[in-house]
Amino acid sequence: MKIVISLGGSLLAPKDAPLAAANFKKYADVLKRLQSQGHQILVVCGGGKTARDYQAIAKELSASREMVDNVGTSATILNAMTLASSLGEAAYQPKEVPLKYSAAKKLFGAGKILVYGGWKPLHSTDFDSVLLARTVGAELIINVTNVPGVFSADPRVDPAAKKFDRLGHDEFIKIVRKNVQAPGQYALFDLKGAKLLKKIKVRMIVIDGRDAEEITRAVEEKHSGTVIE
Repeated sequence: MKIVISLGGSLLAPKDAPLAAANFKKYADVLKRLQSQGHQILVVCGGGKTARDYQAIAKELSASREMVDNVGTSATILNAMTLASSLGEAAYQPKEVPLKYSAAKKLFGAGKILVYGGWKPLHSTDFDSVLLARTVGAELIINVTNVPGVFSADPRVDPAAKKFDRLGHDEFIKIVRKNVQAPGQYALFDLKGAKLLKKIKVRMIVIDGRDAEEITRAVEEKHSGTVIE
């Protein structure tokens, strides 16, 4: 299967735990196992706490919106290159950092896992993952977050929030629209990415990736997350 995995930076660089090699290795182990089963994989990494911390300083120093976003994008590239390092020979190791968007179509399916960060200011990695899924003809997007799926409201704030097992694209867009925030602070998903997802008609599964094995369960249709199709 051709799979794009959007791996939240909050999992690689969590705000409530130290930045550590183990954060990357547990995902690398799952990705290598999936690759050994014949799946073709492209990963897009978010920026997490690293991005937010640097962006907060940039804002304090009166950086422009575009510069603040570039700072966040740089953090996604740090995560991507560190994850690629943890994958070793299983991943394509680019000579130029970051891996260029234009390389995806040529390199995908050539036997190596591709690992991306962001590459363009004012784009979220949510949007990037959907854009890359369209580029490589992915059959599935797995959005790996730190919540157990899509809810009617943020479950970390509202204990009465309802979890959905399945959603149509229009329903998903409606929920996302209620949760739009600035780049690097998405409560759920990028609205522009949700609209592109509807356009390309690729199935997406939103899962709680704090247990890295949930990624495998998503591929095997045994997950506890939310399916958007």
